[in-house]
Amino acid sequence: MQTVTLRIEDSISEKFLWFLNHFDKQEVEILEKTTYKSDDEYIKSIKGMQESIMEASSESTKNYATRDELDW
Repeated sequence: MQTVTLRIEDSISEKFLWFLNHFDKQEVEILEKTTYKSDDEYIKSIKGMQESIMEASSESTKNYATRDELDW
C-alpha cells in the first residue's frame, strides 16, 4: 500500500473527498484531513516562535557554534 499527500484546491475539495469516499475502505482510507498552512502561517501559529526567531536573529554570532563544533 502507498501513502500520498495532496494539497487540494478548496473549490474542488468537497467533490474530491466525495470521490475518495466511494472506494472500499480496504482500497482507499483517508488517514488525515488538514488545512494547508504555508511555512510562515505555521511558524506564526506556534506560540512564542516569532519572538524566539526575532531574539535569535539579533544574538551575537559569537554565541553560535559551527557545524564542525557540534557533537553529533
